[in-house]
Amino acid sequence: MPFSALSHLTCPTCDRRHEADQLTNVCTCGSPLLAEYDLAQVRDSTSRDDLANRPPTLWRYHELLPVRSPHQVVSLGEGMTPLVPMQSYGRDAGVERLLMKDEGLVPTGTFKARGAAVGVSRARELGVKKIAMPTNGNAGSAWATYAARAGMQSLIAMPYDAPEICRHEVRLVGGELILVDGLISDAARLVRELTAERGGYFDAATLREPYRIEGKKTMGLEIAEQLGWQMPDVVLYPTGGGVGLIGIWKALRELVALGWVAGPLPKLVAVQAAGCAPIVSAYERRATSSEPWPDARTVAFGITVPKALGDFLILRAIYETDGCAVAVTDEQILAEQRRVAELEGAFVCPEGAAAFAAVRKLREAGWLAGSEQVVVLNTGTGLKYQSQN
Repeated sequence: MPFSALSHLTCPTCDRRHEADQLTNVCTCGSPLLAEYDLAQVRDSTSRDDLANRPPTLWRYHELLPVRSPHQVVSLGEGMTPLVPMQSYGRDAGVERLLMKDEGLVPTGTFKARGAAVGVSRARELGVKKIAMPTNGNAGSAWATYAARAGMQSLIAMPYDAPEICRHEVRLVGGELILVDGLISDAARLVRELTAERGGYFDAATLREPYRIEGKKTMGLEIAEQLGWQMPDVVLYPTGGGVGLIGIWKALRELVALGWVAGPLPKLVAVQAAGCAPIVSAYERRATSSEPWPDARTVAFGITVPKALGDFLILRAIYETDGCAVAVTDEQILAEQRRVAELEGAFVCPEGAAAFAAVRKLREAGWLAGSEQVVVLNTGTGLKYQSQN
C-alpha cells in the first residue's frame, strides 16, 4: 500500500477532474478543489485497527492524506489532541455529555498547525519554494512556522488588529510580515498584488490550495477514533473560512465510505459572531451561498471573515447533516470564556468560547435536547489572545 492513496482533485461545483500531482490553486470555474482518494485501495489494504500501533500524530492517517512520500512530511508532532469531558460546564449548560476537542495543545497553539503541516508538506513535495497568504493571524503564524521548518520562504499579510503574538511568531521564524489597515479581505487583495508583482510565490490562502483542508479533516478522523469508531450526535465549530467544518464533514464521509464508522453523520453546527455572521444569515434564508458581511468586527478575531470562498460547502455540510448555523454576541463569548475557565480550568480562545456560547444558546432554544453527545471544537489556546484578556 502506498503512503498516500491520493487519486485526483475534483471540483465540487462543476465536477471537473484535475491532476493531483500538478501544482494548482482553484478550478478554472473559480471553485475550491477537493482531494479524492482511492478508498477501495485503502479498504483492501488497511484496517482501522492498523492505526493503533502508529505514532499519535495526524500522520497516522497517511493513506487519507495527500503527501505521497514520508520523506516529504514536515511535522512538529501535531495531532491527536484530547477529547476532554466537560462535565461541570455541561451540567451548567444542560448538556451533560459534552466533550471539548482541545486544539490549543498543538504546535503554534491553534488548529491551524494541522492545515499548515499538510499544506506545507504537499507544497514542498510539488516543488514550492515560497508561499504567500492573507490571514487573521493564527493561520499565518502556523504556515510561516512550518514553511521555516521546510526551508521555504513565506510572505504573510494580516490586519493590524490581529493578535500581537501572531506577528511575533511570523517575524521570529523569518517570515516576511505585512500589516494591513483593514480586514482579511484587504490582506488578500494585497497578497495578490504583491505576488503578481514579485512572482515565484504559491498562493496558500484559505481554500485557494487544495490541501489545507486535508490537514483540518484529521480533527474528524481523530474524533471518530477517540470515540471508539463511533460518531457523536452534534459537532459545533467556530466558523470563519470554515475549512475545519468542511474538513470534518469530508473526513466522516470518507470513514463511512471505508466502512470504519456507520452513519448517520453528526449534525454540524457553524458558530459565528453576531458582528460577522454571513453563514448564519445565509442559513436563515436557506440560501446556498452567502453575501459579504458589512463592517465585520468581533472579539473572536479568527472568525472575522466577511465572505468565505467555501461558503457553499459550509452550507452544504450543514444542510446535509440537519445541522444549523448560530450567531452569538461578543458579550456572550467573553462570558462563556470566563465560565469555561471557572468551571473547567480550561482557558479557551474567543472562537472556542463562541462555540460554548452556542451550546448554551441552542440548549435554551430547545434545538439541543440535552441528552446528545456533543463535541465542541476549541480551536486554540486563550494565551494567544493575552492582550484581549
